[in-house]
Amino acid sequence: MSDTPKKKIMFVDDDKFLLDMYAVKFKNQGYDVYTSDNAEAALKALRDGYNPDAILTDIVMPGMDGIEFVSVIRKEGLAPHAAAVMLTNQGLPDDIARAKKLNVDGYIIKATTIPSDVLRETQKILAQKK
Repeated sequence: MSDTPKKKIMFVDDDKFLLDMYAVKFKNQGYDVYTSDNAEAALKALRDGYNPDAILTDIVMPGMDGIEFVSVIRKEGLAPHAAAVMLTNQGLPDDIARAKKLNVDGYIIKATTIPSDVLRETQKILAQKK
């Protein structure tokens, strides 16, 4: 099984501390991790051919927010097989409804979820995407 390619995970969040924390957690579990502190840079990577297995994005970010980011990914057909997961502190029904309209694969509230739970939830979502 060791020749199986690593699963690629993209994190998009303007909080660098959280990006680093999630990157370490996922890398320690054998994932190939790409982090971006803004949606525009993440879109550029996707347009340049980066094709992750999962994209975890915050909603509230300067410039383009996470909902708009996922919307652009969907419209442009970028990373078509990637699971899209909102990783955010926005837990209001309106926010969740906006994300669900984009057919996101998961919605994780950061404030109530420790990194190992984020990892487990992501693994569950990836297993369901197969």
